[in-house]
Amino acid sequence: MKYSLFLMILSLLWCFPGRAQAKYEREFRIKQADFPQKALTLIKDEIQGVKRLRFYKEIDSTTISFEAKFKKDRLFYSIEFNTEGELQDIEILIQESDIPIDVLEAITEHLKQTYSNFKIRKIQQQYPLRKGEQLRGLLKEAFQNLLLPYINYELIISCKAVSGRREFEYLFNAEGNFLSKRESLPANYDHILY
Repeated sequence: MKYSLFLMILSLLWCFPGRAQAKYEREFRIKQADFPQKALTLIKDEIQGVKRLRFYKEIDSTTISFEAKFKKDRLFYSIEFNTEGELQDIEILIQESDIPIDVLEAITEHLKQTYSNFKIRKIQQQYPLRKGEQLRGLLKEAFQNLLLPYINYELIISCKAVSGRREFEYLFNAEGNFLSKRESLPANYDHILY
């Protein structure tokens, strides 16, 4: 009896910390009128010549953010804002071949150590807004698709687990070093993946 009680407590301690750290997010399309006005002003003033401009609201377990997604110069962009309409980061949808070889090798090695079988489903090059940085400078760097030492790579991977297939969102820095991981919910087909 004592042994089974001990196993039950041990299994509870083992399971709950991992679940508490998971951040689930859900993204859905919204009307332009529901987008923060400050962010709309920035988009209209600074971003010209875009196609397929769409607006989204993203809710996860800790924050709410807004994204404007569009196509410009044959690239797919996503610009994220907080609820006050302040810019958080700019992301560009890229392919594996767009990542420097040594960085891709470091990322792949990290994933191979974690999973025996995985597939990279989506990669975005992320330009986070740094403290004291000018907004126009960040937009210029992102629109020129520059490989800079402060950028990050955000990957959505699919892997085989005991409970079935699962998806995770990984964040790596410009050198391919692991920064963070969170579990993704199944796709919400109410949005476009770019």
